[in-house]
Amino acid sequence: MHPASTRIAGLGVYLPETTRSAAQTERDLRAANPRLKIATGLIHRLTGVDTVHLRADGWQASDLAVEAARIALRESPGDPDLLIFASASQDLIEPATSHIVAAKLGLTCPVMDISNACNSVINAMQVGEALIATGQYRRVLIASGEQPSHGVRWQLRDQEQFIRSFPGYTMSDGGAAVVLEATDDPATGILDSSFVAVSRHWEIGTLPAGGTMNPRSVDHTYFDMDGQGLQQAFLELGPAPVLDLLERNGLGWDDFDLVAIHQVALPYLPPIFERLGVAPDKSVITIADHGNLASVTLPLQLSIARETGLVGPGSLALLIGLAGGISLGLMVVRL
Repeated sequence: MHPASTRIAGLGVYLPETTRSAAQTERDLRAANPRLKIATGLIHRLTGVDTVHLRADGWQASDLAVEAARIALRESPGDPDLLIFASASQDLIEPATSHIVAAKLGLTCPVMDISNACNSVINAMQVGEALIATGQYRRVLIASGEQPSHGVRWQLRDQEQFIRSFPGYTMSDGGAAVVLEATDDPATGILDSSFVAVSRHWEIGTLPAGGTMNPRSVDHTYFDMDGQGLQQAFLELGPAPVLDLLERNGLGWDDFDLVAIHQVALPYLPPIFERLGVAPDKSVITIADHGNLASVTLPLQLSIARETGLVGPGSLALLIGLAGGISLGLMVVRL
């Protein structure tokens, strides 16, 4: 008996209505730090970000995940056999946020959390596919609630701290959910995947508080990132993992209807597309209007591609996840 294949049966994305413009961010930073020099238009010029989403007051990461999960479950009704909460954010250190999501959804299935920065959702899809292939589950709900806005530093000590905090001003809140389901059609669903980690770069970007290194330090509750170092680390990784995946499956760029790639800043994308050899018109740009949504980014691009008709049933998509640490996640999906 052949292992079951895994298809995407449902997809949901929730973006809070409240937004903050890059211009407003700069005004707020100047008001809070009058001695710092913050050039007008700096955020947009360096990152291409115009707008970020902000959670409603009192909302948690679980609430964002729940809203997205409800959308996905309306598209593919039925109780899941397993719930995976996959996010760089979490409500609490204990218990797993998946318990809170399940309680809010009224689910009684087993749960677990998977966290790998901006690759959390694509890693959860990897795990969900494996569990379906082994026959342990037939229907897996993956839900993400990203709430990086709580890690943005507004009171700045000096210009150096502003630079280290800068990537946080492009981070955005949102939720995403994917329903994975067993299928007997081996030509549909997740066809192949590949994952790479270069963990010596883990210090490039951190949110240090809450763990054993900094359990109670208020100063460590904010993002601390080397944006240029992160970009250089991914460029050094090179196109080989992506091209090897395509070669293994006998695929070329013309075979894909969508190449969804995690987006940290707009200027980062052309060098990546050029090194890969992929045409930019096969992608969906989300960073300008929605900011860096962490692990919600890839589901959002897939959702927009469906809404705009770029992809439909039978379309082939390549998901490229990039995450701090650093890690790369690749997944070929037939919709």
